[in-house]
Parts: sequence; structure tokens; C-alpha cells
Amino acid sequence: MIIVVGLIIAFVVMLLLSNRKTRQCKWRADRSRDREGQSYHRCVVCGEICFTNDGKPPKICRTEVPPPSL
Repeated sequence: MIIVVGLIIAFVVMLLLSNRKTRQCKWRADRSRDREGQSYHRCVVCGEICFTNDGKPPKICRTEVPPPSL
């Protein structure tokens, strides 16, 4: 019984902490394309390209185009 309650709590916490704005985005870093002080990131879902100053992928999707359907 306690395992079931723990799984339910973990699922609820995961839903609360997930970022819906980047749920479809899959950002990949390409260090060979970095500029001075900026990191290159490309979304493999929508194809958007972005440079960030902190080296981390963007927190929001930069395109309004929905992901392609297969």
C-alpha cells in the first residue's frame, strides 16, 4: 500500500515540476559551432537554432511551429 502511495506522490510531483513550454523540444549542444562566450544549441524536433550565454539549453521553445508529424 505504501508503495502505491509513493508512486502516486512521485507522479504528481513530476507533473508539477515539468516545464510544458519545452516538453516537445529536444535541445542538443554542438560545441564545434560555439561562438566566443556563447553556446550553440539546436532543437532536433523543430529545427530551431539558438545561442545561449550560460551554456545551458533554452528554457522555452523559440518557435511557434508545431513539431512535424511522422
